[in-house]
Amino acid sequence: MKAVRVHAYKQDPRIDDIPEPTIQGPLDVIVKIGGAGVCRTDLHIIDGDWADIQNPDLPYVIGHENAGWVHAVGDGVTNVKVGDTVILHPQPSCGLCTMCRYGRDMQCTGDAFFPGLSNNDGGMAEYLRTTARSCVKLNPDTNPADVAALADAGITAYHAVRKAVPFLYPGTTAVVQGAGGLGHIGIQALAALTATKIIVVDKNPAALELAKQIGAEETVVADGNQVEAVQELTGGGATVVFDFVAEQGAENDAWAMTGPAGYNFVLGYGGNLSAPTLDFVAGEKNIIGNIVGTYNDLAELMVLAQAGKVTLHTVQYKLDQALEALHDLDAGKVRGRAILVP
Repeated sequence: MKAVRVHAYKQDPRIDDIPEPTIQGPLDVIVKIGGAGVCRTDLHIIDGDWADIQNPDLPYVIGHENAGWVHAVGDGVTNVKVGDTVILHPQPSCGLCTMCRYGRDMQCTGDAFFPGLSNNDGGMAEYLRTTARSCVKLNPDTNPADVAALADAGITAYHAVRKAVPFLYPGTTAVVQGAGGLGHIGIQALAALTATKIIVVDKNPAALELAKQIGAEETVVADGNQVEAVQELTGGGATVVFDFVAEQGAENDAWAMTGPAGYNFVLGYGGNLSAPTLDFVAGEKNIIGNIVGTYNDLAELMVLAQAGKVTLHTVQYKLDQALEALHDLDAGKVRGRAILVP
């Protein structure tokens, strides 16, 4: 099969011919990929930022936002069958450890793995091996390419919004910094789950125009004066700021946009946040970290998606155009999410 593999860090991946994955255990599921999202994390992987954390053997296949059709199942799989349309939670978890029993899949301490990030091939390929625990069955009419990025970008944004819901009662304000692949999903989740006033900050006018169409009440151009503009719109700072950028100074802007007793939800990464400790004490301001959401987050998000309340805005590329898609993402040319279609 064709697959996009990293051979060396800080170099473009290659499109290789490799063997198809096979069933290795009773709960394994082989999925024929119908769509694989192209994520900024893939750029960080290529740069080697995750090498010391996940330590995969090179070369390996990247791609952690995947949807498609069940191609083969192990003897113990009962929740899906061959031919089912599925979206895949990015981390198959053990189901037995304390964190799994709490429903916190991403903190699994058992036999979890992360295709496309850990030492396991991902979904920028024609087929992917995962497990039954990662499969969320979809309406058979669903086009996997239309929803694939919800498997990571979607549930990351949804997970943060879901945690923030108790703070976002009517009369509050929420700022979304960065209206790209994750941010545009966060805006829709906020509109679907809360009655807060949504303000969106981005440097790209096209992204701000999309934000207005999907739930933003106010938009602010990130032109160097965005902090002052947000403070004016919110009367001194937002109740919650969702920082989907968190690098190149944006991480400190997000903190400055957060009002007294407010919450700064950090979703992007790459920068270094510097804040006076007095802000925490006198202002009672809070920072909350966020990782990929849980299996239940993905299941809930798919309910919203199939009801038309959350829609991915995508640009599709063929699998053999993977390098073009990665370069376009790095250059900021992708509006919404890039999707590889085998």
